[in-house]
Amino acid sequence: MATTVLIIGGGKVGSYLASFLLQQQYRVKIVECRRPAIDKLRSDLPGDMLLTGSGTDPDVLEAAGIRQAQVLAAVTGDDETNLVAASLARFEFNVPRIIARVNNPKNAWLFTPKMGVDVALNQAELMAHLIAEEMSLGDMMTLAKLRKGQFALVLEKMDPRAPAVGRPLRDLALPERCQVAAIIRRGELLLPRDDLILQAADEVLSIAHSSQTTALAELLGLPR
Repeated sequence: MATTVLIIGGGKVGSYLASFLLQQQYRVKIVECRRPAIDKLRSDLPGDMLLTGSGTDPDVLEAAGIRQAQVLAAVTGDDETNLVAASLARFEFNVPRIIARVNNPKNAWLFTPKMGVDVALNQAELMAHLIAEEMSLGDMMTLAKLRKGQFALVLEKMDPRAPAVGRPLRDLALPERCQVAAIIRRGELLLPRDDLILQAADEVLSIAHSSQTTALAELLGLPR
C-alpha cells in the first residue's frame, strides 16, 4: 500500500510538494483554509485531495484522515501553525513521521522532537549551508546526500594540476572516511584498484563524510 502523506498548507510549497509526491505514487491529502489558495489547488490537483479548514483543528485533521497518515508535512507560511499542527500530529494522533517548515530562523529552536518535529526544514539555514558548501568544493559536484546528510556521493573531474594526478590509488592520502567508488575515463567505467594511476580529466566518483569533502576536493582538484 502506498504511503499516505498529509500536507498542512496548500500554498506554493504545499502544492508543489503534493504534485511531486503524486508523481512518486504517494497518497496525498492537503489541508488549507485560505480561499485563494483553495481555488488554485482545485484547478491544479484532484479535488478529493483537498480538505478545507485549519491544520490546527483536531476535527479537521480527523476528517483529512490523519490517523491513516504515515507522514505529516506542515509547510504553511506561519511557524505557529506549523508547530501546533506538528504537535497535534505527534501527541494526539501518533503520526510516525513529522516534517515542519521553519519560516523565521529565530524560531528554529522550537522545532524539536520534544515539540513533535522529526525534521525541521529551516530554509535560511539550508541556503546558507548550501552556499558555503558550494564555495568550498570548487568544481566538485554533490550527486546525493546519504544518512541525512552525514555522507555525500560526489563527482570530481580531475584538474591536470591536482595533487593526485599521476599517482596510483594506493599512494593517495585520502581524507578519513572517504572512499573512491569508481573512475570514469573517456566514457569507460573503471573499478578502483590499488595500482590504478589517476589521470587528468578522470571523473572520480567518491563517497565522503560531510566533514571531509573539502579536503577531498583539494586532493582531486586544484588545492587552495
